[in-house]
Amino acid sequence: MFLRRSLDPDEFDVVVEDLNKVPVFMPFWTRTPVVLLVHHLFGTTAFREATAPVAAATWLLERPIPRVFQGLPTVAVSDSTVADLRDRGMTAEQIEVVPNGVDLERLTPAGEDQRYHEPTVLYLGRLKRYKGVDIVLRAAARMREAGISFRLLIGGKGDFLRKLRDLSSRLGLGDTVEFLGYVPEEEKLRVLQRSWIHVLTSPKEGWGISILEAAACGTPTVASHSPGLRDAVVDGRTGVLVPHGDVTLLAHAMTSLLLDKKTRLEMSGAARAFSERFTWDASARSMEAFLEARVAGTHPQT
Repeated sequence: MFLRRSLDPDEFDVVVEDLNKVPVFMPFWTRTPVVLLVHHLFGTTAFREATAPVAAATWLLERPIPRVFQGLPTVAVSDSTVADLRDRGMTAEQIEVVPNGVDLERLTPAGEDQRYHEPTVLYLGRLKRYKGVDIVLRAAARMREAGISFRLLIGGKGDFLRKLRDLSSRLGLGDTVEFLGYVPEEEKLRVLQRSWIHVLTSPKEGWGISILEAAACGTPTVASHSPGLRDAVVDGRTGVLVPHGDVTLLAHAMTSLLLDKKTRLEMSGAARAFSERFTWDASARSMEAFLEARVAGTHPQT
C-alpha cells in the first residue's frame, strides 16, 4: 500500500508492509518510509498446520521482525498481536491498535423467533488443522453422551475436512453434526442469525473477525481463551471463554448457554452492542490518521 504526494507513481510518501503470513522486509529494498501492518504472527503454531520444512521456514522468517522493524510505526489489529510483538522485542510506543471492522448494515440480528427450532451450535470458517475444530467435535461427543439434544453445523472448506468427517464418525456423532461445505455470503448471514451459539477454538488468531460477525447477528460465541479470540469476546457478557483444548469445559460452556435462555438472550444483546464498536469506517479513520501522522513525521499518541 502506498500514499502518493504527486501523480508521479515513483514519488511515494510512505509504504505499508501488510504482514500477513510472512514478511517481505520492505525496509531492505526501499528508501521510502515504511509502516508495518501486522495481523498476527504464527510462531510455533505454524508447526500445528504446515509440514515441518514450511513451518520451520515461517518460524525463521518471523525471527528478524523485531530487528528489521524496530522503531518503525506499526499497526496491530488487536491487543494480543501487540503483546506478541512486545514479547519479541518491539516497543509498545511504536505500535497502535486498529482493529478490523464488520459490516453492521448487512450483518444484523433477525430476531429470536427466527432461530432454528432445535438448539444449534455453529462453526463457520476454514477447515484447517490449526483451527481446532476437532476439539469442538470431541466436546459435542461429550454433550451427546450426557443426553443433550442439539445440532452442530460446521461450515467451510479446507484440507482437514476428511479427517473431521472421519473423527465425527469415530465419535458416533451421527446426524448431530452436519457439514455444510462452502457457505455463500447470503447463506452465511442466515446461519449466523439462526444459530443459537457460535463456537471457535483456534489456539491463536490475530483478531476474532468471525466472532464479531456472529456478534453483529446477535449470536454469542464460546471460544478458546487464546490470543486474538479473547480480544473479540467479553467473557461472561458477549460469550464465554474456556481454556484452549479443555474439552470438558468447552462442552460445559456450550451446554450451559444452550440450556440457559435468559443468559443467552442477554449475551445476544450485549454481543450486538459490542460489535457496533468495530465498524470499517472507524477502522479506516484510525488508519488514515495514523498514516497521515507518519507522513507528517509524527506518531499519534495511544
